[in-house]
This record gives sequence, structure tokens and C-alpha cells, in this order.
Amino acid sequence: MPFSIIRNDIVRVRADAIVNAAAPDLLGGGGVDGAIHRAAGPGLLAECRTLGGCRTGDAKLTKAYDLPAKSVIHTVGPIWQDGSHGERALLASCYRRSLELALQAGCKSVAFPLISSGAFGYPPDQAMEVAVETIGGFLLQQELDVTLVLFDDATLRAGKARFAHIQAYIDDRYAAEHCEPNAQRRRRLFAASSMAPAPREIPMEACLAAPCAPAPDDLEHILREADAGFSETLLKLIDRTGKKDSEIYKRANVDRKLFSKIRNNPDYRPSKSTALAFAIALELDLGETRDFLARAGYALSPSFKSDLIIEYFIKQGNYDIFQINEALFAFDQSLLGA
Repeated sequence: MPFSIIRNDIVRVRADAIVNAAAPDLLGGGGVDGAIHRAAGPGLLAECRTLGGCRTGDAKLTKAYDLPAKSVIHTVGPIWQDGSHGERALLASCYRRSLELALQAGCKSVAFPLISSGAFGYPPDQAMEVAVETIGGFLLQQELDVTLVLFDDATLRAGKARFAHIQAYIDDRYAAEHCEPNAQRRRRLFAASSMAPAPREIPMEACLAAPCAPAPDDLEHILREADAGFSETLLKLIDRTGKKDSEIYKRANVDRKLFSKIRNNPDYRPSKSTALAFAIALELDLGETRDFLARAGYALSPSFKSDLIIEYFIKQGNYDIFQINEALFAFDQSLLGA
């Protein structure tokens, strides 16, 4: 997928370029910087000596030597003081300049550490927020595969603390689902089974231009067409938005190749992750999302933590897939996209 978050050691990640959270002199140090220099071998240090250092917020490119990459992009993050000394702007600049260099060098993939979150003292939750926001914004305009590589538990714990409101929502829904009296639960499940009459689809009056005679391109009409599969429904919904295909698949965190497969194959059956990603990109409400998922043979379930997280964001009207994926990662759930 264009943007993913993983837990790993960045020197083991295969990408066209990996990013080094470097010291201003570019001569190696501790943490990620030292690990990358050790893994690359002495050739990296020799080349770095010729670069004359690097300013905070800027980036410079070298060869990767013994690393499983073509290039190393060295960027100097800000040292955290108190958040009022331009740290956020400088950190965002590190990500943007590194991404720009990667494109200029012809890279198709790039892997980042969480810059400044180690020895430079940037609070991990805030560092994560800047990384996701900056990388996500860049990828809405460019074609590039980006991986954010997290190394330690501290970042994961900070991410979960940042989304405490989501944990409360999950707990409330989980309790409501599992504390329901058994008899009532059995009746409800039976009513929803194939033995019971099919329930009427959730109405979407807000999307109707003419409730008594919906036009062919109305969202409810599109989603209610009995014979339309996922691919056909998706393309009709994109046309309805008036947006370019590229804008939608980038907002879905899906690459161009996969979108081409979906477009060219009327019988294409996506993963649930991909179907949900397009529902987010199309900014469907909860009822519309359920109808759309059904086209691919899926449903939202209150028993799945990932579904509850996505439901939370939809109810909040937040359709930023990169922020949604940050929350999913914090709760150890699969990300949306390809």
C-alpha cells in the first residue's frame, strides 16, 4: 500500500531509500543513526564526510552501501525544547524534504524511522502525529510507497494513550454487545439470519435529490441496484463525486495498479480492508458503508475491534485514512488499503 506502519528494525527493511535520523554533522551517532552507519559499513561515513553537514529540517542523499536499499536520505530533526520553538514545522520539513529527495532520485519506495522521537526528545505521540499528517498529505499528491518503521514499545504505548477516546468507545460498544441477555441476543441473531425475511436496507434520504423518483446517479439508487457488483458500484460512486480516479484511490491508500485491476475486472472481489478503504475515500456514512461492503460480501461487526475503530471515525465525520490507520496500528489492527 502507499503508506504503511510497521514495527521493525529499519536497517532490515527493504526499500529504494531508507531515511536516517541523523546528527547535524552526518558522521554517525547513537540510536537509528549509529545503527544505519554500522549496517552500511565504512563507505557511508566516508561519503558523509564530503557533504559538509546538514541543517535542521533539511535532508541530503547518499548511497546505501551494505544496506538492503539503493540510497540513504539523511535528515536532521529538531531537538525538543517545549514545543514553542518551531519544532513541529522543522519536523514536518524533515519528512517533506526527504520525500522530495526520494522522488528526485527516482525512488519508488522509502522507509522512515520516527524522526526526533529518540535522543532528541520529541514526545512520541506528537512525533507520530506530525509524521502521519505530513506523509499522508504528500501522498495525496504523489505516487510513492512509504513505510513508517517503529522500533520500540514506547511509541506503541504513546499511540494507544493518544487514542484513549477510541478505547472508551470500543469498551462501551463491546460491553453493550456482550452483556445483552442471552434470550434477547438469540432472537436478534435469528431475525438477522437467512431464515428471516431480509431487512430493508438502511434509508439514505439525505442523499436523495428527489425522494419520490430518485435519479439514476443518486447514491441510494446506485447502492440498491441488485445486479451491480463491487467494481461497478465503486466506479459509479466515483463518477458521482465528480473527482478524478487518482484522487479517490490515493485517499483510499490504494496504489494505481490495484485500482486498475478493480476498474478492468467487473467481477473483482476486494479484501475487506480495500473495500473499507474506498468507503472512507468516498466519505460514505455508516449506513452507506454497510451497503457498500455488502457488494463485496462483507459486513461491519461490533465483535471486531477494527470495525469499531472505523465506525468511530465515520461517526465523527473524520475520513482521513492515514489518521485512521494510525489508530488501527495503535490497537494492533490491520491497516486499510491494499
